[in-house]
Amino acid sequence: MDRLELLEAFAAVAETGSFTAAAARFGCARALVSKRVAALERVLGARLLARTTRRVGLTAEGAALLPRAKRILADYRDALDDVAQRRGEPSGRLRLSAPMSFAIRHLGPLLAAFAEQFPALKLEVVLGDQFVDLVRDGFDLALRIGNLPDSSLIARQLAPVRIVACAAPAYLARRGAPREPADLAHHRCLHYGYLATGQRWHLECGDRRESVAVGDDLVANNGDLLAAAAEAGAGIALLPTFIVGDALRAGRLVRVLDGWETPRFALYAVWPGGRPPVRVRALVDFLVGRFGDPPYWDEGL
Repeated sequence: MDRLELLEAFAAVAETGSFTAAAARFGCARALVSKRVAALERVLGARLLARTTRRVGLTAEGAALLPRAKRILADYRDALDDVAQRRGEPSGRLRLSAPMSFAIRHLGPLLAAFAEQFPALKLEVVLGDQFVDLVRDGFDLALRIGNLPDSSLIARQLAPVRIVACAAPAYLARRGAPREPADLAHHRCLHYGYLATGQRWHLECGDRRESVAVGDDLVANNGDLLAAAAEAGAGIALLPTFIVGDALRAGRLVRVLDGWETPRFALYAVWPGGRPPVRVRALVDFLVGRFGDPPYWDEGL
């Protein structure tokens, strides 16, 4: 087991190019990763990593070892998964990447029930709205929102995602409500910086399609910040109902451009190609059962 931990530390540093990034993957101190790599080098009697002040690279011995180390670690994980599958009890550690606002609002409240159902499974959740490389960054699974590009990843839809334009009643009382997408040019628009369409809002109403350039009065990389600004009367925001659903039901925000929405997106679970480990299937099946179609956050909308 000790030797496997040493191999894991070496492989993580080699894949990320950083002792700090490898430590973040394991949720431990950088010094512990460095200690494990140094111990492996002592065991083998060879330097595996070439360390400089700016980067970490592989020596010839390290480059020769890395693919074999990755195969050994993969075989070890597969062996554990096979035993767990036979017992029907997912176990081990599952590393998950998830969008920040969605995870805080809708994943966090479910984790107690998930832990009770799968007590032998340890979950590490890393939040962020930018896409991560699952293999390079050591993730077993990611939750992603949008229309997924073709890739080697396997995906399963968890729930549809609706995105609507909305504003506070006080803002609309001051500035009036837009009737058509083109009217947004005369309004303060609160823009999500990671929107795949850039500084344009793509809207649909029946067979009609509109693409509108919006201003940069407020740009942020977090939907909850934009929702809070919209509730305070800062302008019109284009946000998913899993963020603004409660505010819409309570009347703190109201929909504008009634009938216009973005093209439908979805929430997906994605994982590297191949048979998903038992622990991955356990979480994906759990979330499918909790979210549904339509999802609970769209009730009353």
